[in-house]
Amino acid sequence: MGEKLQLGAYIQTDSWMTRLDGRTKLVVGLIYMISVLFIQTPLQLALGLIGAFGLILLAKLPIKSVLCAIRPAVSMLLILGLYNLLIVARGDVLVQLGFIRITTQGLHIAVIFSLRMVGALICAAVLFLTTTPTQVTDAFEKLLQPFARFGLPARELALILSLMLRFIPLLAYEAMLIKDAQAMRGAEREGASFAQKLQALKAFLIALLSSSLRHAHGLARSLDARCYESGSLRTHYKPSSYHVQDGIAYAMLVIYLAGLIGTGAVGAFGLWL
Repeated sequence: MGEKLQLGAYIQTDSWMTRLDGRTKLVVGLIYMISVLFIQTPLQLALGLIGAFGLILLAKLPIKSVLCAIRPAVSMLLILGLYNLLIVARGDVLVQLGFIRITTQGLHIAVIFSLRMVGALICAAVLFLTTTPTQVTDAFEKLLQPFARFGLPARELALILSLMLRFIPLLAYEAMLIKDAQAMRGAEREGASFAQKLQALKAFLIALLSSSLRHAHGLARSLDARCYESGSLRTHYKPSSYHVQDGIAYAMLVIYLAGLIGTGAVGAFGLWL
């Protein structure tokens, strides 16, 4: 059960990553995930993956936990990679089997696209496995606070993010309980027809929606009981602040971006030759 419930979870470790300020982790993680989307050459891809696995080492996280966190998206990446492999017709032909044609450009795009998305997923997993939901929402609110003078409801958006992060593992657990209950009643019989599977899916979605509404109603009553008012100023039990390690993290990000640009130029020059 614990391996299935990884999305939105937090793992307490005594690591350098855990001690970073939440704003640093959000900014560095977001810039890294955006940067990997622009990877085009094998040298850039190697540097991006080294950076992703370096984050795991700095966070002192078990590899198994990170892989469990990104596992739901891996199958989708494999499908998209296969689509690129079979659809792209540019470049030299490597394999020709009837109407199926695999080219050098198709293979290049499939590998680069899939692996750079794996790097982005690893970064996102490390970010949320080493940062509590409270730290994420506090950092999100402080990053948006300069825009509050223009009318942006920073505190309300942070509250929405906080509720979302807390509801993700809760709904995942509820979904797992519903599926187990259906299996015990024989709803997931082998060899069931398509209509029977649709009926079981409808029952599953109705039960999950009912559970979501029940939790939302309980949350609304809790907010009312605590006299929550939108826009009220609030203090923090542990105010966030920057330290030396945050400056080191930003410096490492600058070095990584410079290396990414440099390896891209070298890779492009090699392809031109």
